[in-house]
Amino acid sequence: MPDMSVYILTLRCVNRPGIVAAISSTLFGAGCDITEAQQFDAWESRSFFMRVVFRMPVHAAAETTLRDAVATMAREFEMHWTLRARAQPTRTVLMVSRFDHCLVDLLYRWRIGELSIDPVAIIANHPRETYAGIDFGDIAFHYLPVTAATRPVQEARIWDIVSGTGAELVVLARYMQVLSDSLVSRLAGRCINIHHSFLPGFKGARPYHQAFARGVKLIGATAHFVTGDLDEGPIIEQDVERISHADSPDDLVRKGRDIERRVLARAVRYFTECRIIPDGRKTIVFSA
Repeated sequence: MPDMSVYILTLRCVNRPGIVAAISSTLFGAGCDITEAQQFDAWESRSFFMRVVFRMPVHAAAETTLRDAVATMAREFEMHWTLRARAQPTRTVLMVSRFDHCLVDLLYRWRIGELSIDPVAIIANHPRETYAGIDFGDIAFHYLPVTAATRPVQEARIWDIVSGTGAELVVLARYMQVLSDSLVSRLAGRCINIHHSFLPGFKGARPYHQAFARGVKLIGATAHFVTGDLDEGPIIEQDVERISHADSPDDLVRKGRDIERRVLARAVRYFTECRIIPDGRKTIVFSA
């Protein structure tokens, strides 16, 4: 058997007969071997979603032939599609404020090979000594303090870093600054945020202390794409944990950190593995 590369194809289009057959025929015609396929029909929007993992012989001509064949098929069905080599890590900018638990967790998972990211920059609105206990290695660190007066200039620098590094993903790993609509628009579909999620909702400072004062029985976290609607972008992943009257505010903060870490890590992994397909104000997530 010739050397093979693994690719991931994702697509969305209006649902109609013949889509799966066309995809299978196109990949077969390009000499590909399908190893995994997931699909979903959204009846309310009449949309069809699919994620296909397949192997293809390793040589440039094969990939060119494949992309041309997929593009031809996509035009026929008016598909929105992506095609990515699974071995290609996602170039990622990590943004952080004072709380560094999510940043540390992502870097650890990257170093042990659990997350297929290539951290090309870390952007923080606190100086480097704030993170003295973290080994950034050779990752470029950018200290960009933000005030009302400096926000436009610093956001221009953020965009220069993102575009200059070729970043495909920006992760707000507890970055506690609101991005402008202009920057959010430029990062549409490739900027992920993590935040607590409580019922009822507790906004503003010290949310875990607010939750403690109300005697909540569940705490949780939500990872979502960033949009102009603060903390209301399309949801990617969520998780919860039960608590009781015996838990102190410090216990809630500790348990909240754990939930935030694992929820954000799953969301980033789903993105790097092309498991997320946008669907208006929500997402289709083909989880493993």
